[in-house]
Amino acid sequence: MEPATGSSLGRIGGVGPEDVARATQSALVAQREWASLPHPERAAVLHRAADLWEQHGEEIIGWNTREVGAIGPMAAFAVHVAAAECHQAGSLPSHPLGEILSSEKPRLSLARRMPVGVVGVISPFNVPIILGIRAIAPALALGNAVILKPDPRTAVTGGVTMVRVFEEAGLPKGLLQLLPGGADVGEAIVTEPGIRVVAFTGSTRAGRIVGELAGRHLKRAHLELGGNSAFLVLDDAGVDCAVNLATWGSFLHQGQICMTIGRHLVHESLYEQYVDKLAAKADSMVVGDPTGQVHLGPVIDAGQRDRIIDLVERSVAMGATLRAGGTADGLFVRPTVPAGPPLDAPAYCEEVFGPVAMVVPFADDDEAVKLASSSEYGLSLGIVTAQPLRGLALAERIPSGIVHINDQTVDDEANSPFGGVGGSGTGSRHGGAAANIEAFTETRWITMRAEPGEYPL
Repeated sequence: MEPATGSSLGRIGGVGPEDVARATQSALVAQREWASLPHPERAAVLHRAADLWEQHGEEIIGWNTREVGAIGPMAAFAVHVAAAECHQAGSLPSHPLGEILSSEKPRLSLARRMPVGVVGVISPFNVPIILGIRAIAPALALGNAVILKPDPRTAVTGGVTMVRVFEEAGLPKGLLQLLPGGADVGEAIVTEPGIRVVAFTGSTRAGRIVGELAGRHLKRAHLELGGNSAFLVLDDAGVDCAVNLATWGSFLHQGQICMTIGRHLVHESLYEQYVDKLAAKADSMVVGDPTGQVHLGPVIDAGQRDRIIDLVERSVAMGATLRAGGTADGLFVRPTVPAGPPLDAPAYCEEVFGPVAMVVPFADDDEAVKLASSSEYGLSLGIVTAQPLRGLALAERIPSGIVHINDQTVDDEANSPFGGVGGSGTGSRHGGAAANIEAFTETRWITMRAEPGEYPL
């Protein structure tokens, strides 16, 4: 279903939980042969996939715009990141995958990284290309097979596109299998014995369920979950610059990004000016069909729209002042600026996942740290200041997996570690060689002696 128009984009088949075991068994067979290939052959597939993302970029952008509701530049960024992730992953097959260890015995002692076998990837609706490829590409590159379950609402962009790109790149059959389905299929992926690692991106609520279930089955779950990112505007910051950053960080992709700025914490000396300018900017933004020249497209569905409006309305009822937005036309939600909410207002405390910028004043750095640290989430943090080292010192006091000084909170680069702490997940499990190798391999201890050892029994 196309969020902007409500029209049908087509039909795609679905699977049931019983299909997970069958897919896993065939994936295990394909994986053994794939892992045994010379590393340049695996690397070549990843690099060809990168080229194909760029070659077919226009078509993929069109699907992303219509199926997800992303405006053109956001869809183009997703394709750019997909290509970069594949190029980055292409370096992994030749990366050192072990080390020589000291031993008290006369032998060679090694720690060697081995593929885990089959990796389950469960990706969400909001940025399905990026949030799928960043696990799929490194997992394949390191010699694994992948079972992919995208959100059913974005099964083409987050699923079919992935499979077609790697198929055309020459990935052998069975190594990347698409299982579109609901929560029951996701549960089957987590509990399937043949799948040893699960990479899940989604809400904190769902992530807790996945993590608990994975723990019960003694397997690793890499959880990239929700966020309610804080954006600190210190007393020496330039207001116009801060508002420019805030607009991008709060309203990009209708706020449907885990790193979106949810809490704008502004020094009291700049607060009124900041709120005025941010509200004026929000009122000036064009919301509409993402195939046109607009700033914001639609949110994904009516359920998400209703939740956004409900959180805002309840926060206003509790005392927040609505300075811009707060309305929706169909699935098109206006960029919204509630100011001065009580700190227990739901749109301040919870992840809204919509274009809502809550603004709260603070008196000094200590209060800013207290406010920024008060959330259960710890994904991304932005700080604007004329003194970058002051900003860095503040960041050291605030739990967060990602920190941007003099920038907003939304960013992604294939060679950089990505992940949150607390309610935002289990730390950096994506991005860069170290994180990806840790995520998608097991460590094996190997020793070799010139002659068999002798023991006293």
